[in-house]
This record gives sequence, C-alpha cells and structure tokens, in this order.
Amino acid sequence: MNQRRIGTTEVSAIGLGGMPMSIEGRPDEERSVRTIHAALDAGVTLIDTADAYHLHADEVGHNESLIARALASYGGDTSGVLVATKGGHLRPGDGSWTLNSSPEYLRSACEASLKRLGVEAIGLYQHHRPDPTVPYADSIGAVRDLVDAGKVRMAGISNANPEHIRQAREILGDRLVSVQNQYSPAFRSSEPELQLCDELGLAFLPWSPLGGISRAGELGSRFAPFAEVAAGRGISPQQVCLAWMLARSPVVIPIPGASRPETIRDSAAAAELTLDEAELAALDRI
Repeated sequence: MNQRRIGTTEVSAIGLGGMPMSIEGRPDEERSVRTIHAALDAGVTLIDTADAYHLHADEVGHNESLIARALASYGGDTSGVLVATKGGHLRPGDGSWTLNSSPEYLRSACEASLKRLGVEAIGLYQHHRPDPTVPYADSIGAVRDLVDAGKVRMAGISNANPEHIRQAREILGDRLVSVQNQYSPAFRSSEPELQLCDELGLAFLPWSPLGGISRAGELGSRFAPFAEVAAGRGISPQQVCLAWMLARSPVVIPIPGASRPETIRDSAAAAELTLDEAELAALDRI
C-alpha cells in the first residue's frame, strides 16, 4: 500500500478506525478480529482507537483491548503497525459522552491505555477533545510530560481548531505530529485545520471520512458526482471519496471506521486509486 508519514513514522495511506467495533451496534468479537486481520492483510499499518470507545461503564478501553488481542492473534508481523489511541473523553454508560482533560486524568488514562495495549510506550497518543473546564495549555502540557517520560512516542490532538493547533505546537514543538478532526464531503468545516496542517507538515487524520457518501441517500443528489465517478470506474463511491480526500493534500491520512472485513478491504483499495483532473474538479465543486 502507498505510504504517508506521521512524524518520522511511515504508515499506510489509509488507516482503520476502530470505533464501530466497540460502540452502539457493534458486532461480535470474532467478526471484529477478522476485520482487523483483513486490514492488516490489505497493508493497513495505522489503527486508531480510544479508551472511550466502549458501551458500558465497566468496560472502559474495550476497543483498545480488542485491538491488542487481534494484533496478538495475527499470524504475520505487526511490528510496523502504529496504534494511535486517545484520552480525555469518557462514556458513563448511559449513551452520553463526557469530558475530563485534567492533567491528572490524562496521566491515569495513559497508564491504563499502556496496560490494555500491552506496550511500553504508546506510538501516538492524542488529546481527544478540548475540555472547557480545563485550560487547553494544561491538557497539552500533560501530554508533553507523557512524551518526556517515555510513555508516549508521538503526540497528537483531536477535534481542534487552528488556535488549538498553534497552541499545541508551541507547547509540544516537533513532538506534535498529527491533528484528527471530522472531515468528509458532508463536513467540510475543517478546511482551515487541514490547510494549517499542510503548512506545518502535520498529518491530518479525517475521522468519519465517508459521512457524506454512506448517507448519500439521505442527503439527496448533492453527492451524485461521487457515485458517477465510481460507476465509470466500476468501483465503490467510498473508494472515490477516500481517493479524493488523499488528493487534497499529502498530509491527509483518512481513518475510515469498519466492522466488516469486506468494508476495510474496499477502503484500503483507495490508497492505490488516482483520480484524474476532470474527476477531481467535479468532486471539488461539491
């Protein structure tokens, strides 16, 4: 698979988002493991997770533990796989999402993630979401301290605006390597963050990158060009969407979620797809 870079680490141009395997509507573990193994077979070397990807209050880190078991049971070499996790979000078990980005919580959350993933240092640790009750500098300072302590190799931020990115850059310096924001044909409001990441050389990891494509029926004809390009090439609109996203900038590394082997195989194939100028122009008009 074509490669892109997060910090000094090369990863697959398409990653795997683990959230659908652990929240509402999740499949049984056997299918989830097959999905992760299918991603590895397809050349995926970036897997994104978070301690908050779970359903019930007593299963914090469900997705981290699932990924660790899937990697351990895979028959091939997984030494080149970058597992990226996050801290600062919580799920109390009633379906809601809450926040805690205090330095004390982030330190304890990181320690727990280390144990669940079974590693001495987390490859990429991301601050999950700004907490309005905690100064952003304090939260990012805690992430910096985790890097300094050798518990984290690289640092990232998520759900950030340009001011957050600049502030995190000031605190972390070159240790800040990535920004993970929602970005898709249906959700383009992170264009300023993508442009800033391009300027700074930070990896931009779109979460929910297929939002406008998987829901095209609900959203009307606005996304018809993706289906038209796909029909002309005999591939899925999802592949076209991811290839369009990769063409936006060399710093973009989409992390589509999956809970079926066939879904991640289809997404992974987009890494080898090059759209021509006319196709890109049609898609950029959306």
